[in-house]
Amino acid sequence: MKLMIASDIHGSALYCKKLLKAFEREKADRLLLLGDILYHGPRNELPDGYAPQKVIDMLNAAKNSIFCVRGNCDTEVDQMVLQFPILAEYCIIPLGTRLIYATHGHRYNTKSLPPIQKGDILLHGHTHIPSWEPFGEDNMYLNPGSVSIPKEQSERSYMFFENGRVVWKSLDSKVYHSLTL
Repeated sequence: MKLMIASDIHGSALYCKKLLKAFEREKADRLLLLGDILYHGPRNELPDGYAPQKVIDMLNAAKNSIFCVRGNCDTEVDQMVLQFPILAEYCIIPLGTRLIYATHGHRYNTKSLPPIQKGDILLHGHTHIPSWEPFGEDNMYLNPGSVSIPKEQSERSYMFFENGRVVWKSLDSKVYHSLTL
């Protein structure tokens, strides 16, 4: 299965549309969104193409391919308009003998760990900075970056898992990092 992972759309219809085009281009089986879907939050400027209602329509049209975890900017009101579940704090994805613990990152992160074991992978967004860093006892922290508001001169990006390989790409499909787990 090819799993595409993205985070922090923050209501940008412009970049949500580009993300969904990349999803089609990648021919991924599922899209995991790591939260912060509709609202930009009080610490961020409005992203280019800010139009949460259009994001709602685009994502609802793809609802059967999407699963999601809750970001710090996602609320129960957002769940009322989105036709796929968005309020789970985390999800667990088996990867061979390891588990991927996917969350947004505001609650669980490398400084406040979820219940992971040696070798497990912590996957989260929230920082808007792509990352691939070992930590702890043979653990790995992965972050796809942000679709709409990248930080620290990073690109608007996503990542995908396929056959034990992780690849980070810009929204225009340029590969800028990959690794084998």
